[in-house]
Amino acid sequence: MSKDTVLKKEFQKKDVERLRNLMQGKYGEKTRSSVGFTNKQEFHEEGDVWESDGRTWTIKKGIKQNITKLDKAKKAHTMPLFCPSCNKLMKRVDKPYYNVHRYCLDCHAKAEDKLKREGKYEEHYNKINNKIIDNRIEEYKQYVKERINESNSSFVSEDGDVENWVGKINVDKVNEYTAHIIEHLESLKTK
Repeated sequence: MSKDTVLKKEFQKKDVERLRNLMQGKYGEKTRSSVGFTNKQEFHEEGDVWESDGRTWTIKKGIKQNITKLDKAKKAHTMPLFCPSCNKLMKRVDKPYYNVHRYCLDCHAKAEDKLKREGKYEEHYNKINNKIIDNRIEEYKQYVKERINESNSSFVSEDGDVENWVGKINVDKVNEYTAHIIEHLESLKTK
């Protein structure tokens, strides 16, 4: 044998381990160990609330869920599967009645029927309408207040030109007109 065919390289430990594993048929075996980093695992139980990655989490019915600012609104808007009053299956037509009265259309019809038999339906209906009018009056007052406090010193035209205006809103006229509108809305209420 010539000296040129002699292997001049020294085998490392990992190479010898790999060859041994191959000879023994252990093809997937590791030949070296590595060191790594793992996060500390936290275990939570039903109802626990914790914060992770800037979010708040909880476990409900065995499922990890994110807690958001809108959870209360979602819960208020979500219709249950069964009517809380009569325990019957809720249908699509029941949603508007559930959002307002918290029960299904059938229960609402029964409640109105009962009020009619007792002679209290007109009073109940008038209360609802008066409440709606009161809400409209408050919304109108808020709208007028926002418009009075709004700056009207300049205006941007369709061409993009800024036009400077002179003059202000006549607050006395606005208050007079607002009082007239509120008086008209109040007259729509039933006693």
